[in-house]
Amino acid sequence: MEMQHDTSPHEVEVGGRKYKAQTASAVLCYSRMLFFQINPTFQRFDCKVFLTDAVRYMNGVVERVMIDNTHVVVLRGTGREMVPVPEMEAFADRLGFRFVAHAIGDANRSARVERPFSFIENNFLAGRTFTSWQDLNLQARQWCDKVNSTYKKHLRAVPRELFAVEQLHLKPLPAWVPEVYRLHQRTADAEGYVSVNSIRYSVPISWIGRRVEVRESRDKIEIELDPRHIVTHVRVLTPLNQRIMLAEHRPPRGSGVKRDSHPEETALIEAAPEIAPYISELKRKSRKVIALALRQLLRLLREYPREPFLAAVAEAARYGLYDLDRLERMILRRVARDYFLIGDKEPEGND
Repeated sequence: MEMQHDTSPHEVEVGGRKYKAQTASAVLCYSRMLFFQINPTFQRFDCKVFLTDAVRYMNGVVERVMIDNTHVVVLRGTGREMVPVPEMEAFADRLGFRFVAHAIGDANRSARVERPFSFIENNFLAGRTFTSWQDLNLQARQWCDKVNSTYKKHLRAVPRELFAVEQLHLKPLPAWVPEVYRLHQRTADAEGYVSVNSIRYSVPISWIGRRVEVRESRDKIEIELDPRHIVTHVRVLTPLNQRIMLAEHRPPRGSGVKRDSHPEETALIEAAPEIAPYISELKRKSRKVIALALRQLLRLLREYPREPFLAAVAEAARYGLYDLDRLERMILRRVARDYFLIGDKEPEGND
């Protein structure tokens, strides 16, 4: 038994914005049962999520999943010589199928899955808008139910009725289908957020500066400080660069973390008040997290002699340089010039 799988780009409107997205489709070769999802990206994680949902929708597993020679699955080779990525091969073994790639130019081995893409674009997507990606894929599943129960002239049958026969030949699903997830290691930033795929998720302010492990699944983002302290967010795909804050992470009025109050800044101004203007501009123009930039500047002040440090800061301020790695090199040049001079004469040896 074989299922064909492929992807195609489409433009969709989600949450009032238009996005270029990837439509992933799977079709059973005998009954032509169709299942598809649309997402803004299609990486290995997305591929595993899609195929897991596909076998659940079909309520069974085929022997082969026919693919094109996509880098998402293929490590090297084409056609019969294709070798899948070990991560994807292990995923296929866990569900009980194997990936097979069609030979380049062999259109017959992908025709069944390519035909529905035009139908999806001109029927399902035409005139539709969606409030979220979850709403889109819920409607897609409902549309698949309708299409799979509709008579097809080219088949002279209803896919759902043919599937009743085909399902008898599918392998049963494993007793336990594991949830697809990927792990990230992060540090909670100075504002109490953790960034995943350019979306920032809130954590308790007591976690600021601490390492956390993030478990990303299809619908959830779980941020774990330790086994007893876990924060769960609904996974958000778009728009990018937004902040997601849970109500329990919002500090009481008047007790929140103030962006401008950093202990490193206080220590710098107390130790070297003349660099206060440079610190003010650094906070506006540095590409680093403010707390990290101030911490690095304080380290430079403490580790190097005061005169080369102040001279380098003054020159950096004059030329508008706020790259602290470059500032450190400027300090080192001054230290080497002023503190490690080698005289013209070698010291006289003792007779």
